[in-house]
Amino acid sequence: MFTLQATLPLTMPPEWAVLQRQLFQVMDQSISPFLNKYTRADGTLIWRDQHPGRDGADDGYESFHNWPLLYTLGGGDFLGTLSIRQWEAITRQFTAYGQIHQEYEQGYDWFHQGESYLYFYYLGLAAPDQEANRDRARRFAGFYLNEDPAAPNYDPERRLIRSAYCGSRGPAIVMGGAEPKYGWSASMVPYGIPFEDVPGIRSYDDLKDPALARRMGEAMRARMGQGDVAANLAATSLMTHAYLFTGEERYRQWVLDYVEAWIERARANGGLLPDNIGLSGRIGETMNGKWWGGYYGWTWPHGFYNIGMAAIIAASNALLLTGDFRYLDLPRAQIDGVLQHAVEKDGELLVPYRYSDSGWFEYHVLDLLYPTAVWYLSMDAADWARLERLRRSSRTNWREVRFFRNKHDDGHEAPWLCFLQGGNPGYPEAILRENLGQVYRRMQQVREDSSDLARVNIHHWQELNPVLTEALVQLTLGAPQVVYNGGLLHCRVRYRDAERGRPGLPEGVAALVDGVGPDRASLRLVNLSPDQTRKVILQAGAFGEHRFDEVAYTARTSDYPGARGSYEPPVLQSETRRCPVRSSLLEVILPPGTEVRLDLATSRFVHRPAYASPPA
Repeated sequence: MFTLQATLPLTMPPEWAVLQRQLFQVMDQSISPFLNKYTRADGTLIWRDQHPGRDGADDGYESFHNWPLLYTLGGGDFLGTLSIRQWEAITRQFTAYGQIHQEYEQGYDWFHQGESYLYFYYLGLAAPDQEANRDRARRFAGFYLNEDPAAPNYDPERRLIRSAYCGSRGPAIVMGGAEPKYGWSASMVPYGIPFEDVPGIRSYDDLKDPALARRMGEAMRARMGQGDVAANLAATSLMTHAYLFTGEERYRQWVLDYVEAWIERARANGGLLPDNIGLSGRIGETMNGKWWGGYYGWTWPHGFYNIGMAAIIAASNALLLTGDFRYLDLPRAQIDGVLQHAVEKDGELLVPYRYSDSGWFEYHVLDLLYPTAVWYLSMDAADWARLERLRRSSRTNWREVRFFRNKHDDGHEAPWLCFLQGGNPGYPEAILRENLGQVYRRMQQVREDSSDLARVNIHHWQELNPVLTEALVQLTLGAPQVVYNGGLLHCRVRYRDAERGRPGLPEGVAALVDGVGPDRASLRLVNLSPDQTRKVILQAGAFGEHRFDEVAYTARTSDYPGARGSYEPPVLQSETRRCPVRSSLLEVILPPGTEVRLDLATSRFVHRPAYASPPA
């Protein structure tokens, strides 16, 4: 492992570095007040004794899901063990509610499972040597390898998951309940009816009639209760997670077989993913031949919103496992498919998110998370051109950082992209202030929360979670936020504290990736400690899948700090030095009050990915 030492002094510590370390500190300090208010001594949520409905296990996990990610980035040491404790506490609590079996979701769609297991994947990054989670990864993946006779979720011959509802009790568990019905609910009004051809049901309000609610429920069970759906592509992360822990080929092959099957189905459908596959493997088998109408498909409830994410998740996993960029054609086709039907309204480009018997509908501005994720993985000029097209057609200022936070903890892709291209130099300070402001706001909401915790909505805690990682992921890793519904972390560089032997930036060290390209990344490392030397190990890629080929860095060539009693420091002189690396690892020694600028020539997707750090 090549080692270099920083020699540039911190004559004027950069504001972004000070803000970044402040953000780490403020989030670390927010954890205990949050736990003290909302959890019992064993980590379970202070809530009701019985769960009131089917939904919810994902929401329990989501309330803490990014804590191990914060630890992985450089959060407090206590977050390592605490993140595992909270995952196990939620698992126990929702097992008691009847939704978890054998520590795994008993049977639910992968839109929600993807949200649940984002937490579990982050634990792999935070604790790659934790034997219990390695065993869980094997066991959970086994539910999709038919290793448990009670859970035959997968048909290996036809390469399909047998139901939209799947899990540790097998396919189609409790799909629609004992008496299927789909009744009126205020929260579901925006999504409308799943099918337009059920007799007597023309609008969502018709479902207020119990007889019609039963009729719709019966149709949903008959059409959606069996066969594969596009949302199940998120299951590829569960299998990739097991591979990253074990390196066992069966998990890798499952992902490639399953993704290839869906690529073939999309190709047969003109490029768009069909959203329902019958048990025979035929598109539209239970939908009268329609390629739309499946559970969490193009028609209902979200359309492109979740199908686009599922396509990106599957393609990125296959790319990670093979280094083959052609897999990105799958999400590209979904993005371009909706762009093909875009309309302009009031000077803004809108794309349809949903499709039904009546055609395309529900037009929105295309969320940048989709084209940003594809470009970041590919670094292809054509993918950047798609982003430029969206920028030209937008009425918003792409450089502006809005005080905004959504469920995904993303939404600032536009100003970050402008920063990477050199057109938004104040972005690091702006996004760090925004994140800090959001943490302070949430903690004030926590302090003022007088809710009866035995009766609150299942989303209560995730809406107050004080851990926000968008700024840290973008700035320290040089990456977009993780695709929320079950994606894995993809980044250009990760960090390890060489002295404490744990993931993340060492205490007092800040990092800024200010440029990425197909074969390079540039970053700055700053040690704000006035008296402690820090040693940080850089890793190429989240899983060591990349390789640093060469490093160029700035080294001081003049004397510093100058004679005692002098009023002005000496003029600094420096030179650029280049050294071969040819490794996934690079060690940087940061003496007190120093910084270094690095330009890393990088080959991407050339090594077998793994949670465990590659050998030095």
